[in-house]
Amino acid sequence: MSDLKNENKKSWTSLFFDPKIRYMNSKKNKNGLVNYVLLLTTLISLITTIGIIIILLTDSFHFFEQVPVFDFLTGTNWNPLIEPNKSYGVLPLVAGTMMITLGSALIAIPVGLGSAIYLTEYASTRFSKIIKPIMEILAGVPTVVYGYFALTFITPNILKPIFPNIQTFNALSASIAVGIMILPMVISLSEDALNAVPESIRQGAYAMGSTRFEVASRVMVPSALSGILSSFILAISRAIGETMIVAVAAGMRPQLTSSFLKPIQTMTGFIVQISMGDTPVGSLSYYTIFAVGLLLFLMTLSLNIISHLILKKYREVYQ
Repeated sequence: MSDLKNENKKSWTSLFFDPKIRYMNSKKNKNGLVNYVLLLTTLISLITTIGIIIILLTDSFHFFEQVPVFDFLTGTNWNPLIEPNKSYGVLPLVAGTMMITLGSALIAIPVGLGSAIYLTEYASTRFSKIIKPIMEILAGVPTVVYGYFALTFITPNILKPIFPNIQTFNALSASIAVGIMILPMVISLSEDALNAVPESIRQGAYAMGSTRFEVASRVMVPSALSGILSSFILAISRAIGETMIVAVAAGMRPQLTSSFLKPIQTMTGFIVQISMGDTPVGSLSYYTIFAVGLLLFLMTLSLNIISHLILKKYREVYQ
């Protein structure tokens, strides 16, 4: 009986003092703590996103109580600040945003895709190691620097000799600067998509007598199409949301125009203008920030959903 008691005592003592058991308990506690920390960070991100959406919806509701949604979306005059002829048609801001987005995409997409193809199919390893740090530097330049670069260098030194009638603030220089800004994103993501294609597919195409250009254009790009298209849409989303470049280089004149040589105002540029503090909090002009912000949020959300659908439809799964 006494031996049985001693064995029970030993077993209970080992639970607390055995090094292996203590190590296992400590590891289990650490894993549990890590799980709680990760859950907390996830909840913070989720709550922040929900909070932003709620604020946009509630403050936009105050705006749409006084301005009909149809008039807001279809109106061609945007003048929410100057009395007595205030107007709240957002089309000039949307048109300005689309002009900058289109112009920057026409620059960044072909140049970025061509650069990605060159780096993966033609360039030597040494050259690639030189180019990639330069791309990282471009990605790290503050956008306000791009804006003043467009205003003080691109417009007077590059565009003015070609287009003598171009104005100081214009959509073209802003589009060029935004295109340069999103270029590293297109190159990096497209290059990653091309590098994800198995080497066996590339070598198989060469074994069938294909030239390097044929391998790149007919094999590699179609195989990496989902990742390439996603990089384009993400870059376009980034261009839509760009603020400082367009605020500095494109001006703050909301107008419907098809000329890239004139000043325009984008949705983000207007938000910057109102946020400078001259508009009374709680006024209708103040609530225009949230109405425009909600529309901008819906536009970028739609692009992200389209990107996800494209990725899902064209994704190639390699073993």
